[in-house]
Amino acid sequence: MPAYLADEADLDGPAGASSVPEVVVAPSSPDVSSAAPTSPVLPAASHSAATAAPAPAPAPASPQLGDGGLLRVPSFAPSSAQHAAEEVPPAEQVESRPGIELHEHARTVAHPALISALCEVVLQGASDLHVTVDAAPTLRVDGGLQPAFAGGEPWDAPTVSTALTSLLTPAMKEQFDERLELDFAYSLSDESRFRVNFYQQRGVMGAAFRLIPTEIKQLADLGVPEVVSRFAKLPRGLVLVTGPTGSGKSTTLAALIDLVNRTRADHIVTVEDPIEFMHQHKKAIVNQREVGHDTHSFANALKHVLRQDPDVILIGELRDLETISVALTAAETGHLVFATLHTQSAAQTIDRVIDVFPPHQQDQVRTQLASTLQGVVCQTLLPKASGKGRVVATEIMMMTPAIGNLVREGKTYQISSSMQAGRDLGMHTMDQKLADLVNTGAVTHKAAMEKVHDAEGFDRLVTRVINKSETVGLDAGIDFGDAFSIGSN
Repeated sequence: MPAYLADEADLDGPAGASSVPEVVVAPSSPDVSSAAPTSPVLPAASHSAATAAPAPAPAPASPQLGDGGLLRVPSFAPSSAQHAAEEVPPAEQVESRPGIELHEHARTVAHPALISALCEVVLQGASDLHVTVDAAPTLRVDGGLQPAFAGGEPWDAPTVSTALTSLLTPAMKEQFDERLELDFAYSLSDESRFRVNFYQQRGVMGAAFRLIPTEIKQLADLGVPEVVSRFAKLPRGLVLVTGPTGSGKSTTLAALIDLVNRTRADHIVTVEDPIEFMHQHKKAIVNQREVGHDTHSFANALKHVLRQDPDVILIGELRDLETISVALTAAETGHLVFATLHTQSAAQTIDRVIDVFPPHQQDQVRTQLASTLQGVVCQTLLPKASGKGRVVATEIMMMTPAIGNLVREGKTYQISSSMQAGRDLGMHTMDQKLADLVNTGAVTHKAAMEKVHDAEGFDRLVTRVINKSETVGLDAGIDFGDAFSIGSN
């Protein structure tokens, strides 16, 4: 059975229509001197501070011009981090990893211990890397957490700060210091791109890295029902892909946009934060805009998107009233709009969109949704019964006259019944799909029960005899990453 790739869900991979935040910057002056890193573990700036004469407060190192004319970003952490960083593989081992041709920045500027951990994400088929104080670098594999290195030592606050800030330009560091949050993309190699979030917790830095495969898989390869491909053929309307964090929304959306790109001579405009999958021009042309890099906000980008002659618009997330309003207007004026929400059912999705608006506008929005919404794909990931990889479970709603009337009348609680009766049209509820997965042996009954909406109704749909060991099942942890995991049934 097809399965989701351990990623989605950023960065300096194949050429795309838009750039992403760079971690290597051009030097502002040709007078900057060259200096190669001398420590196999710490960035050049930290190593210099560690070997200099003791001083109560060493000044930050100046930027230095490394190999290839790249500006080495100085370290922003105390040099006392060296003792913890030495517990992980040195730079020479990073460069020797099979199948990973590191980019210049990863080889010469970034913290070697952090690069080693990112390499482990790729080599172990993980979806995420977590870097946090007083814990060893930790991977998420098939939904569960495990150490990146066997016997890895916890990293203290200076080590975490040194490692993480080695990825930042001065401008990015300034932005993080101001906002205490930072989203950007980082490329380890041509084939390994990460979506990165830096944050502060209890006064110290932390980070989550999400591996984004450079290959955009087709819907069938992901295990998404074939009926979803119909949405890529629509001339206009709104299509929402929803689910909790880590459910593979971005992977599914990328597959839909790629299908449009391969089959239609259209202009596709995406607004993302950050850009995840990089789309090349195929039959269509694709322009990808990144919030914070190519535009200041979703709302600001969407104010102008209709002037850019788009046929298809992808909105990374419907975050607020203004963004949702523009999405509805774009769909209403003849554009095909794809977007995501963090909802877990079709009915909840419709209610969420309507509830964003003030009460006096909600009747109008119900009418707009009934006429523009074409479909909702809700999805989640479950560990396979084999214990290797994860499989996607979906809920699919297609807009029909009957469902349109329910939306107008505010009777979204009846949508589930209409979907159950509309299986011939390609619709199904989440509980129906979960029961199918249990009946075919793809997932355990216990794993499915953690995702069902109506436990009693679900058990009536399960026809396969469940043995005792299956009810115990494999506890693979909570899904956390817009990714699918490779694994055989």
